[in-house]
Amino acid sequence: MLKNLGIKGRVLLLTLVPVSLMAMLLGGYFTWLQQSELQAQLLQRGEMIAEQLAPLVAPALGRHDTALLARIATESLEQQDVRAVSFLDANHEILAHAGPVMLNQAPQGNSTHLLQRTDNDATRYLLPVFGRHRNLAGDVIPNEAHRLLGWVELELSHSSMLLRGYRSLFASLLLIVSGLVFSALLALRMSRTINAPLGQIKQAVAQLKDGQLQTRLPPLGSHELDELASGINRMAETLQNAQEELQHSVDQATEDVRQNLETIEIQNLELDLARKEALEASRIKSEFLANMSHEIRTPLNGILGFTHLLQKSELTPRQFDYLHTIEKSADNLLGIINEILDFSKIEAGKLVLDSTPFNLRDLLQDTLTILAPSAHEKGLELVSLVYRDTPLSLIGDPLRLKQILTNLVNNAIKFTREGTIAVRAMLEDVDENDGSVQLRISVQDTGIGLTSQDVRALFQAFSQADNSLSRQPGGTGLGLVISKRLVEQMGGEIGVESTPGEGSVFWISVSLPKARDDVEDLPGAPLLGRRVALLEKHDLACQALQHQLEDCGLDVTPFNTLENLCNSVTSAHQTEQAFELVVLGVTAKDIPPERLNQHIWDLEHLGCKVLVLCPTTEQQLFGASVPNAHDQLQSKPACTHKLRRTLADLIEPRQTRNEPIGLLASRAPRILCVDDNPANLLLVQTLLEDMGAKVTALDSGYAAVDAIKNEAFDLVLMDVQMPGMDGRETTEVIRQWESEGQSTPLPIVALTAHAMANEKRALLQSGMDDYLTKPISERQLGQVVLKWTGLALLNQVSESSPEPGRNNAKLPVLDHDEGLRLAAGKADLAADMLAMLLASLEADRQAIHQAREARDNNALIERVHRLHGATRYCGVPQLRAACQRSETLLKQDNPNAYAALDELDQAITRLSNEARSTA
Repeated sequence: MLKNLGIKGRVLLLTLVPVSLMAMLLGGYFTWLQQSELQAQLLQRGEMIAEQLAPLVAPALGRHDTALLARIATESLEQQDVRAVSFLDANHEILAHAGPVMLNQAPQGNSTHLLQRTDNDATRYLLPVFGRHRNLAGDVIPNEAHRLLGWVELELSHSSMLLRGYRSLFASLLLIVSGLVFSALLALRMSRTINAPLGQIKQAVAQLKDGQLQTRLPPLGSHELDELASGINRMAETLQNAQEELQHSVDQATEDVRQNLETIEIQNLELDLARKEALEASRIKSEFLANMSHEIRTPLNGILGFTHLLQKSELTPRQFDYLHTIEKSADNLLGIINEILDFSKIEAGKLVLDSTPFNLRDLLQDTLTILAPSAHEKGLELVSLVYRDTPLSLIGDPLRLKQILTNLVNNAIKFTREGTIAVRAMLEDVDENDGSVQLRISVQDTGIGLTSQDVRALFQAFSQADNSLSRQPGGTGLGLVISKRLVEQMGGEIGVESTPGEGSVFWISVSLPKARDDVEDLPGAPLLGRRVALLEKHDLACQALQHQLEDCGLDVTPFNTLENLCNSVTSAHQTEQAFELVVLGVTAKDIPPERLNQHIWDLEHLGCKVLVLCPTTEQQLFGASVPNAHDQLQSKPACTHKLRRTLADLIEPRQTRNEPIGLLASRAPRILCVDDNPANLLLVQTLLEDMGAKVTALDSGYAAVDAIKNEAFDLVLMDVQMPGMDGRETTEVIRQWESEGQSTPLPIVALTAHAMANEKRALLQSGMDDYLTKPISERQLGQVVLKWTGLALLNQVSESSPEPGRNNAKLPVLDHDEGLRLAAGKADLAADMLAMLLASLEADRQAIHQAREARDNNALIERVHRLHGATRYCGVPQLRAACQRSETLLKQDNPNAYAALDELDQAITRLSNEARSTA
């Protein structure tokens, strides 16, 4: 508030505030002092009047002369401020009274001295009259000096005293106001003597500010102000001189700037040209990446596709190994290309992350499932552990997270010679406000480890921890860099902790929103509370598998050896603690397949359903030892969802396990393939025709437009980059023709080798319905055909669910090589298994005929299932496929089941004839 006051206000405030305070304090003090003196004088006068009346009325009181007392009381009223007078006898009885009724109460007490009571308006006195007072009046009576004759009572009014006090207060206030007015006038006068010169100074400064530097101040009548004015005048003179010099400099600088502007304009033109060249170079780089992707992926598509086709043909083992090497090398080359393109997209800032719900546990297990073969080839154990408090349903980019984990786990496999690779997921923190969680995922290995120098160079582009000549080949050095950039784009961190010779722990920490829990993550009703015996010698793998089984709602009991497990299951048989399931984690090194077969047979006869988990490299070896390899054999590491479904099916077999037969087409899909590359065109045509499609292959967009106008197709597979009319232009022409002719839109799927971020958007905007990225697999082709036409290709139906009308006669009736392989290379065992099957064929046929005639579906399923189980140990592909198809259709109550039984009967006949002819 004081900051807003001017000099005038401050002078007035400085003058009036002290004067006012002093006047009020002094006036109040003296007024109070005068009022106190007036009150003291009034009280003193009342005492004197009472003491004077006592000798005067003593004789009358002694004689009780009331007339004299009344006259004295009346005369007493003439005294100043006396309001009322009373004379009382010794018993306080009124003898005489003059004046109005007294205001105050009578003073209390029988004192021998004067008593008084003071109130706001009056003071009342009470004085005893003794015999001695008569003596003072000349009426002497012996021995009565101390006898109480009566009382003198009077009351003095305060009105006169208050009036004089008010007058004194009024006079004081008048003097104070007069002093303040005088002080204010004096202060105003003084402020004017200051404000006027200051106003002149302010005006002069304003003129100087406006550029009137010739302004000067006159003498202001005060020494201090004259000095200030002199200083301002000197400053104005200095500014005027500086302005003149500045103007001269400005004129000179203007000329220099004009010359520089001409130079800058020339440089701007050069920079604009350089910028356009840089943008053009960036565009050329992007096009180069796209073209490079297309040019490399196109031949790779042919290499991978025809390699896959060749592997299906009859080959010698050496030729198969050569093809496998070619396929693996092509896959590695494709991975390198993908890494380079991802790095380029990240560098260009064109990589966009998705935000979709996903299951964390499934993501980890899917990653390990993909990498399991390479780990099992080296004898490594893969384990995934998700801590119980970690939420499974999250929102993020699962593909990029899987890419990060794949890089980390793949590196761990590459640099680990023996031991274990463990992937752990744990919860670090929970933010209740936005519903997100801080997640930490670590990949721990028992590999060669890293030095501190290796760690510092680890996340640099095109660098590798081991650059020695003895390092393992492969890789671009971009995997960890891409992972680091992806994690940072997700707002997280990535790091490594390593000890040379002991192993490394790579970890990522990201914050992800939580999604709604998946119902499939809850324990299922068929498994809830059931007892399962677990065998897994690897401690960490046993712990992980035990947690997975417990998450399925099972009561798990782990065992160290197969003998202990079998003994415990036997002991608990037919008790309340009986085991219903057995899960065996085995390797050929620990438990030979032929030994495992007998134990499984014993366990199943005790009412236990057995599930075997083995390394991916030993699945074929253990497949011959498991009664039903399709339902009872899985690869390590186990996937929780697949584990739950398989165990539930073992307990309560589902009636419909596979794809519904209704998906199958009554005709082959008609597909138009357009590609300018002969190898790619032949590959796609061969893949589709092998799967039962009718294919028309063309090599240009013009031919494709003509074909669509003249023929009916269910689907078009269109290459994007073609000479003349490319895939987009062809699609636009087709869409235009459809709109003009009111024709039904034909599904068009792009076949592209481009991997740029905006490729999919551009393709869909051009009118295409979907796209496939080269190289293309049979599975991708089958899925896209089913998606857009509703017509299933032959290999799109699960092997366990053959379609009606599929001709199994193309399969071999008797395959001795397959039988030898199923018997683990033992010729005697293969011959015995085939002999046992042939010996029981006729009995099985009769039993199936009887159940069929009796319309006993359960008996039919049981007999066919028994025969199907026997065929899995022998090289009889045609009979096995017929059994599988018949069993599936019977379980589905499909009307084609009896036709399948007829085909089964024919397969039995062909096998019997084949066996007799080769005997």
